[in-house]
Amino acid sequence: MRIAVDLYRRFAHLAQEVAKFGVIGVLNFVITIGIADTLHLVLGMGPLKAFGVGTVVATTFSYFANRYWTFRHRDTSGLGREYVLFFILNGVALVITWVFIAVTHYILGLKNGIAYNAAEVVGTAAATLFRFWAYKKWVFLPASAPPVDPHTGLPEADSVPETASADDPEPEPVPTTVPAGSARRAR
Repeated sequence: MRIAVDLYRRFAHLAQEVAKFGVIGVLNFVITIGIADTLHLVLGMGPLKAFGVGTVVATTFSYFANRYWTFRHRDTSGLGREYVLFFILNGVALVITWVFIAVTHYILGLKNGIAYNAAEVVGTAAATLFRFWAYKKWVFLPASAPPVDPHTGLPEADSVPETASADDPEPEPVPTTVPAGSARRAR
């Protein structure tokens, strides 16, 4: 029982993020599939274009829901920077899902609604894993990250270590091995 309690304490923040991310993901899935199915199955738009339109609409909702609910405890690095990165990463996730849809529709020749929805579900699942990792890594930065200039998306000038000048003594050599126990914990 003690092990379970320790594990919960260690990963409680991650469990909360995953749960909130999941709720938003379900809502986004409903938005995306609702729009994509209407455009493709009812109005006859191409399968990739229909899913792309649904994804763009859901991505806007997703950004604001994730910024102000799932990852609200993380630093903000500027709405513009976050929003652009969020859309770029969702573009990558869209391509991941498109691969599943394209293989099902164009390569396997399965063009009915069930096959289309199955490809959407499997592709979205794969893309969701990528999204969660990418949002934590690049969009919604941890509080311990160096400050970011909202215009460039790069660390602010005063947080970057200065280079040695010609008057300084030789810099200390950089160790080639990491001492035991000092490896940074993976996020």
